[in-house]
Amino acid sequence: MKEKMILIAFCMTIMFCISACSGNTINSGDNQNAVTEISTSENVETESSEENDEPEGDAMYHTEDNGTADYEATGDNTMIMTIGDTKVNVDWEDNRAVEALRDMAKDGDVTIKMTMYGGFEQVGSIGQSLPRDDKQTTTSSGDIVLYSGNQIVVFYGSNSWSYTRLGHISDKDEAEMTELLSNGDVNITLSID
Repeated sequence: MKEKMILIAFCMTIMFCISACSGNTINSGDNQNAVTEISTSENVETESSEENDEPEGDAMYHTEDNGTADYEATGDNTMIMTIGDTKVNVDWEDNRAVEALRDMAKDGDVTIKMTMYGGFEQVGSIGQSLPRDDKQTTTSSGDIVLYSGNQIVVFYGSNSWSYTRLGHISDKDEAEMTELLSNGDVNITLSID
């Protein structure tokens, strides 16, 4: 009986040490879950540090307080959007779809014929499928999204659907976006500055 008590005390001491070292509380009835939680958090930390590695070229990622990464592009990695003859400032998302668009634009200007749809957006085929991370989204004027993996949509109104966010036009208000997009079909051009 004395040996069992010593063994139990020894096991409890080890569990306490593991808990203190890992920063997680280990409940003696739930040891497997605690170990899984430790492994999971280690994987998440590894993945997020890989995501913050600097990309090729002169571009740099900056992590904001909210945990999202802002893409600051310099040199030949700055992607410019032109609607008709009007150059617009776009705050691009940091995701694989935008990266794929940027890669397409590096090979030469990408011009997309847009068509008015629904009185609140212009939509056009990209000509190939891009990586998707669709989420239910309510858009607003100036939002740029990927629809069905192969169509770019620029909004001058609002809609709710499952999209992959690409960016937001930051230098035009709703009235200016309506003026740019609501008077017939337009072409948009993506180019690298």
